[in-house]
Amino acid sequence: MDRPLGRRGLLMTGAAAALTLNGVGFAEAADGDEKTQVLRGHLPTGSPDYVYLPVEIPRGVREIAVSYSYDKPQVPPGTQGNALDIGIFDERGTELGGPGFRGWSGGFRTEFAISAERATPGYLAGPVRTGTWHVVVAPYTVAPRGLDYEVTVTLRYGAGGETPEPVYPPERARGRGRAWYRGDCHLHTVHSDGRRTPAEVAEAARAAGLDFIVTTEHNTSSGHAAWEGLWGDDLLVLAGEEVTTRNGHVLALGTDPGTFVDWRYRARDNAFGRYARRIRRAGGLVVPAHPHATCIGCNWKFGLNDADAVEVWNGPYTPDDEVSIAEWDNTLVAAARAGSRPGSWLPAMGNSDAHREGQDVGLPQTVVLADDLSRQSVLEGLRAGRSWIAESSRVGLSFSAVGWPGRHAGIGGRLRAERDEPVTVRLEVSGAPGCSVRFVTDQGQLYATELPASGEGTAEWRTTPRYAAYVRAEVRHAPADGGASGLPGAMAAMTNPVFLGGDD
Repeated sequence: MDRPLGRRGLLMTGAAAALTLNGVGFAEAADGDEKTQVLRGHLPTGSPDYVYLPVEIPRGVREIAVSYSYDKPQVPPGTQGNALDIGIFDERGTELGGPGFRGWSGGFRTEFAISAERATPGYLAGPVRTGTWHVVVAPYTVAPRGLDYEVTVTLRYGAGGETPEPVYPPERARGRGRAWYRGDCHLHTVHSDGRRTPAEVAEAARAAGLDFIVTTEHNTSSGHAAWEGLWGDDLLVLAGEEVTTRNGHVLALGTDPGTFVDWRYRARDNAFGRYARRIRRAGGLVVPAHPHATCIGCNWKFGLNDADAVEVWNGPYTPDDEVSIAEWDNTLVAAARAGSRPGSWLPAMGNSDAHREGQDVGLPQTVVLADDLSRQSVLEGLRAGRSWIAESSRVGLSFSAVGWPGRHAGIGGRLRAERDEPVTVRLEVSGAPGCSVRFVTDQGQLYATELPASGEGTAEWRTTPRYAAYVRAEVRHAPADGGASGLPGAMAAMTNPVFLGGDD
């Protein structure tokens, strides 16, 4: 049956506006029956971010299946065309942050199904209970003439089966005690818009020399239980989510498995702090992702006050990353003025954001000093900024500052020293042929040197806390244009800072 959808009302939920349309209902039917209704509608430019299509579910439904399509008209150059995302909430409702979430595939899939026994990747298996469910369509962009959509809902009747208990990865791998561990904390599989399976990602992570990874699917927790048999003594798998709002993406890193973080708000809704606290209560870190990416909705507009770290390098190095690093460096200047005590400054991270073959897992990777290879220790190291970023596991690095008498501080630490006391900063690098080294301070770059052709070498520089409130190191490739533009070459590795002066 075809149903044109009338408008029920515009709801404000404390976040983005949501339009709820008139619902459709299904009658009860015999076991083995299948009933379908087709819902059509039109969304003009300026429609709310989320449009809910109520579906009344009767007793005796075994499975709900949904498919959809929409028109994609040609548009004038420079004008956005149509893009429509989709997901679903069950009878527990669509309340922001509520329990009703059952899945999201964005614009990656045209159909999905949910039953007690199984669900399409991106969706959560469980009983199809009686009540009002809501298919949600989300107009990401709308062409000038509007967007026409068609949603097909099919109910399959019969006794529901048992929902399997999720099997989540363990929180600890064997590790090497206190050591530097390499990880990629931004990865996608078929559970959102990735093309790789979890097994293929795990294989790629091991090939890249990684010790840990974080699964971060867009706006769903369905991937948390998809790694059974893929972790091991050599690979720690942590749960997370890429919370993908209309005003930027944020990584919820290392949360309790099964944690879902809502995404249905914009910066103007003043709601993000609530969800940052949700991430931390679930044991995770709040990390804005690719803050200066140019894709629609990717640019981070919520500010950094609620962040625990920031992803300054995302995938192969680009000018977007250069801007992110410059912005992050400005936050270090403010932290130096404030005393740079633990938790008072924002560490940098780098991750691959790999989705498919041709996008390398571990390019880049964050290398963290942790007491062991466990969820708690890895997150503690990342939160403290005891970490650096490399383009691959081939790059090795050691960075420290030494004062008198024998005082020493490593990455993320503070070297206690008088304002005019001499301090020696030392960087050891391997696996970076053709690269140069730069030391960057609160004044900018104050020292640079070329590495030997082998890519292995040591750089030392003497300074004082009066001259440099902090020092961080960059290892750069030669500029692709030979230096004609005056811009530096792509990053091969970079560190978080060592702060100089004052108390530990």
